[in-house]
Amino acid sequence: MRHRCSNTAFGRTANQRKALFRGLMAAVIENERIETTVAKAKEARKLTEKMVTLGKKGDINSRRIAFSRLPNKKVIKKLFDDIAPRFSDRNGGYMRIIKTRNRLKDNAPLAVLEFVDYEQKNLPDGKQGKKKGTAPKKKAESKKETTQKKEEEKEIAVKKRAAKKKSDLKEETAEKKKTVAKKKTTTKKAAPKEANSVKKKTTAGKTPSKGKESE
Repeated sequence: MRHRCSNTAFGRTANQRKALFRGLMAAVIENERIETTVAKAKEARKLTEKMVTLGKKGDINSRRIAFSRLPNKKVIKKLFDDIAPRFSDRNGGYMRIIKTRNRLKDNAPLAVLEFVDYEQKNLPDGKQGKKKGTAPKKKAESKKETTQKKEEEKEIAVKKRAAKKKSDLKEETAEKKKTVAKKKTTTKKAAPKEANSVKKKTTAGKTPSKGKESE
């Protein structure tokens, strides 16, 4: 009978499973947010919340226990100095799971495992998350930015219009020059034709003399 078997094996031996969850716990504590499968996220949440309760105690014994479960000095220091004091007023539920998507290759359901106050902390890009007191300031800053953007757009539009007018004028002058040149060439060609026609008429009007014919 399957009694007292709450944990899943994940198709691994005990040592492999321990190494897997050590890596997940270290990643969650260091980055405060990871994406993994739903089953792994549920198991990792249990273990990391127990580590946070050890961090809230803060004594030497709890540090030794935490280090035996996760032998990484950098991660343990962050857990006891940074993460655990943030949850001093909370009795449990330090983490949450948000289901996101299915993986492409094996269609496994994925989820994001993160701390509850992740959005209130600074984001990885250095920008602050959403807080209650910062909303009106952001609105005021956005209005200033919008007015500046509108003024810049107006200036750009005026410059574009002036450039278009200049280009149109240049095109019109070029077309006028072309038409004038065409007219000149047509008049020059027509002049020699008229001269030839006049010569033909003069030669046709002359008749030979009778004396010369008799000789």
